[in-house]
Amino acid sequence: MKVLIIDGSIYPDIYRPADHWIALIGDVPSESVHLPSGEPVPDLSEYTHLIVTGSEASINADDPWFEIEERIILDAFNRKMPILGSCFGHQMLARAISGRECVGQSPAPELGWIPIEVIEEDELFEGLKNPFHAFVSHFDEVRDPPAPWKVLARSEQCPVHAMRHGDRPVWGIQSHPEINPGDGRALLEGFIDKAPESADLIRPALGQTPRDDGIASEIVQRFLNT
Repeated sequence: MKVLIIDGSIYPDIYRPADHWIALIGDVPSESVHLPSGEPVPDLSEYTHLIVTGSEASINADDPWFEIEERIILDAFNRKMPILGSCFGHQMLARAISGRECVGQSPAPELGWIPIEVIEEDELFEGLKNPFHAFVSHFDEVRDPPAPWKVLARSEQCPVHAMRHGDRPVWGIQSHPEINPGDGRALLEGFIDKAPESADLIRPALGQTPRDDGIASEIVQRFLNT
């Protein structure tokens, strides 16, 4: 077993998603590639699982590395590799596999710690707390993914908070269960510095008492066991 992590972070000084996922993967061999900086993509035949991280980029943009990420996802999908996408990675799964019409700007952005309701039975969430609380930070979202995508979870503001492509081990989660409360607060504080125009949306999240139900480790182990 060996995991490839596709890192889409724009500001590594405040957001290092590969580090979060590597910590959860533990002793399982893994490597990461940072697409925005142009790192070369390795041969997928060397890996058994693919994780696609979040990003500060908007899924509605067309940065050059987006096309590379789409190609990686489709290559992994065609190889029938297990894939897990988080936040931007969740949105990119929908965009790459089912088209750009499946993603768009969120009517109501979500930031901070929220309850997420599991609405469809699935091995990724079976037996976990429902609803579960996790960190979120997104201004875009997946919209009406076509069959065979199945919507697994939702929040009050976002109807597609988790999804699975049929019965295949291909999952997207809009939340960031991999980010603990301390790192979540640091990320929000960094966002105020990087995107002051969004400060009025970010400050209420910083005023929250973080609530994290700690489901990330269990989700990662279930993903790796597929």
